[in-house]
Amino acid sequence: MARTTKQERRKKLHNRIRKKIFGTADRPRLSVYRSNKDVYAQLIDDVHGVTLLSASSSHLDKTDVEKMNKSDKARLVGKVIANKAKEKNISSVVFDRSGYLYHGRVKSLAEGAREGGLKF
Repeated sequence: MARTTKQERRKKLHNRIRKKIFGTADRPRLSVYRSNKDVYAQLIDDVHGVTLLSASSSHLDKTDVEKMNKSDKARLVGKVIANKAKEKNISSVVFDRSGYLYHGRVKSLAEGAREGGLKF
């Protein structure tokens, strides 16, 4: 009997979510990717198929991040992408959790983006 792996399950959820979520230039999609070590976030315009902004925990200042846990790094990534979005006059986004459950690092990133001023 074949069993689905975590990645296959997440991909199914991601496809189901993406049927309903669509980003535009005025209200882009905030896509989250979570690896074992880092968290990545992108603002994507699906109309033109273009990534407008991106931020990741691997590109943060290493001196600030060394002592942080992964959830704190994710919150910081959310704040960074919110600040970059403010510079490009983007105030609201559509949140795409990419099939991940809304807790832990994904929730921290979303809360950090809200603290930074993004609305979703």
